[in-house]
Amino acid sequence: MRTKTLAIVGCGKLANIIVEAISKGLLSDYSLIATYSRTFEKSEYIAQTVRNLFHDNSCTPCRSIGELLDKKPDYVIEVASPTSLREIAIPTLKAGSSIVTLSIGALADPEFYQLVKQTALENGTRVHLASGAIGGFDVLRTVSLMEDSEVTFVTKKGPNSLKNTEVYDETLQYQHREVFSGDAVGAIKLFPTRVNVAVAASLASTGPENVKVSINSVPDFVGDDHRIEIKSEQIHAVIDVYSKTAQIAGWSVVNTLRNITSPIAF
Repeated sequence: MRTKTLAIVGCGKLANIIVEAISKGLLSDYSLIATYSRTFEKSEYIAQTVRNLFHDNSCTPCRSIGELLDKKPDYVIEVASPTSLREIAIPTLKAGSSIVTLSIGALADPEFYQLVKQTALENGTRVHLASGAIGGFDVLRTVSLMEDSEVTFVTKKGPNSLKNTEVYDETLQYQHREVFSGDAVGAIKLFPTRVNVAVAASLASTGPENVKVSINSVPDFVGDDHRIEIKSEQIHAVIDVYSKTAQIAGWSVVNTLRNITSPIAF
């Protein structure tokens, strides 16, 4: 089987996890050929790390998305932000590259979702949604296909993770408080880079406008705790995942890439 080629958009901590997986031989079906970040130095750092790993110049740091797409990667890994996905999705799919993304919040917009879907269909490409810091998509999708269901999503965050949002004030440092209650569409508008997992769960089940979301600030809390509950006439399932850091999100991309080429997919 031909080695698949990868490009990375967003060269922060999560990109380093992809490189770590490559160095450990966990992505032997792929080669990383291009990187892009809004800060060129970050793109250059990831590319140089790969060059040092394989003692060649096969990975190119790019100064634009256009330059990256000119490399014709089979897959573009997007680990930057929902804004980034909105910018690159259509040109990437039209260029013949499929996408693996963590920035699922961008797909809460139904018009953008349909445009991405149609563009992928017309160009023989696909968008793979990595699970990020949550799981249970198989259960959510299965129950939703099976019968009518109700889905709720409750998350706990430390107050410091809510800084630079309109819900933050200093009282959160010592008061446990619900800072958002609504649907997944409203959640992603208020926290565009912080609740991708809520949108992912909603897309896997009853839709962003139907999933009830509650976001809670807990003093001194470190990390994220996400609890998804789905109820139907026959099924009641709860998925509760605590993650101290965002590393699980990067490793979920690795798992998605392995599933794409594996003869047995989980």
